[in-house]
Amino acid sequence: MSATGKTVMCLRLRPAGGGPLGAGEYAGVLALLGGITPAVQALPPDTALADVRGALRYFGCDARRLAALIRVRALALHGVDAAVGVAGNPMLARAAAREARPGGTLVLPEDPAAVRDFLADKPVTALDGVGAGAARTLCSYGLDSVGRVAAAPPAALRRILGARLGREVHERALGIDRTPVRPGSAARTLAAERLFDRDELDPARHRRALLSLTEELGAKLRTQEDGRVCRVLTLGVRCADRTTLTRTRTLAEPTAHSAALTAAAYALYGGLGLQRARVRALSLRVEGLIPAERAVQQLSLDPEDEKARRLEAVTDRVRTRFGPHAIARGTLAA
Repeated sequence: MSATGKTVMCLRLRPAGGGPLGAGEYAGVLALLGGITPAVQALPPDTALADVRGALRYFGCDARRLAALIRVRALALHGVDAAVGVAGNPMLARAAAREARPGGTLVLPEDPAAVRDFLADKPVTALDGVGAGAARTLCSYGLDSVGRVAAAPPAALRRILGARLGREVHERALGIDRTPVRPGSAARTLAAERLFDRDELDPARHRRALLSLTEELGAKLRTQEDGRVCRVLTLGVRCADRTTLTRTRTLAEPTAHSAALTAAAYALYGGLGLQRARVRALSLRVEGLIPAERAVQQLSLDPEDEKARRLEAVTDRVRTRFGPHAIARGTLAA
């Protein structure tokens, strides 16, 4: 853990009345955090990190009391409940926030042995930097939990994963994360999430949620002040056992076209082979954002594609004037 003690907070946000977190509510909580510490990192659509080292000295209180102050203000000013995780580094703070109950705070102890106990039973995918490929490799050697990775010889992990990743994974399994809180990093990404009312088994409902997400993200990209397109799409699937599966695809060309985002999202989802998996939430993140005028795109000779793009432009204008729910696809409105 960091030698500076409990200095990092992770907030997972949700409206007090239920439903997805709105952009205005999210921006309001980020502004609230910005008034407490300048080191705030947005992790859309519903998470934020804050380095509160200086704030603890300024307010003259411990991290638990400061977290309570933030939760009360977020609820009173923006109607948002926050589950707060507090630890010595971003990875541990995120892990604590996932375990914290809504409207509560979980503070991890500073004792390295207690931190290792907290992490021990978690799957290896809970470690930052361990994606699906690295997880499969580790599991093939019997290293399917964080505790087993922590107990493995560092030299063996370097042979299995490579020198750099093997060293980092071993450190993180021990609770060590050298990544700083990076203020302002959200400008390069946009994200959205759909949380199901109950663990969802139906692939048709999964795809309907993905369609809703790509419609939302496409509209956000197109209606930004300078118009944006994305180069990369990442799908996150949160399962009933709290594991998270992720898949990332670099798009053939930068786009903000909802149909292109939907096709890519469906392909990522199909590649997971979930079948009858119990899914708690789906999220999409678009990355590598650049102004639309700087993107090189192949001209389309398909009249249906041109018609869809013109319809998108009209839909965006209607939503801008009358609100995001003024018009929707029939499959989503049903």
